[in-house]
Amino acid sequence: MESDIEAQLRHIFDGARPRDLEDVRLDFKEDARSPRETARLLADAAVCFANADGGTVVVGVNDDVSGPDALIGTELDPQEVQRRIYELTTPALLVQADELRFEDRRVLVLTVPRSFEIHADPQGRAKRRVGSACLPMSPQDQAALREERRGVDWSAEVSDVGMGDVDPDALSAARRRLRQYSDEVSKLADLSDADLLRGLGVVDERGRLLRGGEVLFCAGSGSTPWVLYQYRPTPGGEATLVERLAGPLLMVLDQLVELAWARRHVTSLNLPDGSQIEVADFPEGAVREVIGNALFHREFRLTAPVTIEHSPTVFVVESPGPLVAGVTEQNILTHPSKPRNPCLFQAARKLRLSEETGRGVDRMYRELLRSGHDTPSITQTTDTTRVAFVGGAPRTQVVKFIAGLDDVERDDVDTLLVIFSMLTSRTITAEELAGTIQKSETEAESVLSRLAADKPGILEATRESRRLKKSEYRLRSSALGTLGGAVAYRRRSVDDTDRKVIAHVNEYGRISNRTLQNLLDLDVFRARDLLRDLQQRQILVKTSEQQRGPAVEYGPGPKFPKQKRKGRNRRGDGGDQ
Repeated sequence: MESDIEAQLRHIFDGARPRDLEDVRLDFKEDARSPRETARLLADAAVCFANADGGTVVVGVNDDVSGPDALIGTELDPQEVQRRIYELTTPALLVQADELRFEDRRVLVLTVPRSFEIHADPQGRAKRRVGSACLPMSPQDQAALREERRGVDWSAEVSDVGMGDVDPDALSAARRRLRQYSDEVSKLADLSDADLLRGLGVVDERGRLLRGGEVLFCAGSGSTPWVLYQYRPTPGGEATLVERLAGPLLMVLDQLVELAWARRHVTSLNLPDGSQIEVADFPEGAVREVIGNALFHREFRLTAPVTIEHSPTVFVVESPGPLVAGVTEQNILTHPSKPRNPCLFQAARKLRLSEETGRGVDRMYRELLRSGHDTPSITQTTDTTRVAFVGGAPRTQVVKFIAGLDDVERDDVDTLLVIFSMLTSRTITAEELAGTIQKSETEAESVLSRLAADKPGILEATRESRRLKKSEYRLRSSALGTLGGAVAYRRRSVDDTDRKVIAHVNEYGRISNRTLQNLLDLDVFRARDLLRDLQQRQILVKTSEQQRGPAVEYGPGPKFPKQKRKGRNRRGDGGDQ
């Protein structure tokens, strides 16, 4: 069985460009002009991965060339490369170096672990992997990452302000929020101010306010706002509303949601069961989640505000600080919860201001997809995280289709992502789906198999792949019909295909592979598979003496539908009814 690296090399050998396969965990390199320059190049790449979440460098690949020519190979010695990287990094970084032979090429695979140290080159320059790029880290970035990896929680440190600076209105807002619920946490609403804050975990054992409590409940100096909100009638137009929001984050969150919700556009939809729903351009649940993440998971050591750009078609939130170490754009849906500010996050969760990181992102995706909108675009740099929603009028047929699913499927993000993938792609495989749902290929195959079962009956395996170990799936005719114009393509259903073949044989008495290609716009192999299926179902049989090739002719088989006789009128004059 091929390893992950061998699978990527296979993609390259088959025509993929290596640069297009590079991501936050994979990089391709080739030998430089000299051994010294090569060692420096590989040491830099290793530092970038070690300061991020680890990764793999494959040496001996030209990342600008496609196909077999990209695999140029290398004669580098694994032990020598390992030693030179160790010597050229501070503190010294130990990587694993292994030789790999693929299609008669020899490449070197460097496996770089995620390090608890911050590594740099001999000149003291530290970089880290962001997406497929290697970007420099500022001293502030290094300090924040070092504290994060050592488990230092900025929000759990003692604040410079005291209990007397807590805003009474913020405490009242917290109590109102807690009384909406009926669990054990709701009982905090009836405690004294000090005990309420202690119950939320934002004071220490000596009764001192922690920074998490400060940002949640104190007004602050007001000199630097937490949020800069701008509304524009069009994405590129002048802002008609600019709000700079400061004060307790507990209250800022609600103010922001109100600002956004007051400018929503709603579409009313009548469902097949007679009920009516309203679909907003940006669902409130998704808006609340993205704002909550920006406020509570931001990097507080950076003084820049959270910025929000709002228009009828785009909602963009940019917060200070990249995603926390280990979380990337490619695993954010499935990575375990890892808040940057645990003390603040736990208090916000008790107040229902934020959900677990993974569940919150799930909710964001779910709310957007169920409203007929695309998934959020999530990107990061060394000092910002950007989340963008594309709104506008929802795809009403998609909304109606999802509304008709049972509760389990309607709430399942994997199901929703499959449906949206099938709007633009005729077929899908587990390999193609795995990256979309951010799970393994095995898990993706399980999702597709479940959706192809009689219930929910959304997908079916294609005729050509039903006997293969790894099936290819497409929408069932019923799902395709309900989604209608939301689907960017059209395919013939099995019944339609059979009817066209049967009609042709009824008219001409025979059909061949070549005729079938012209009739249904198929290639020779798909026409072959279709004819084989029709033979197995005994609808067609070979009728020509020739037994092989595209000119072989087929005629009616034992189960070929009999042509209905036309009825006669009562006079018996042979006229059609």
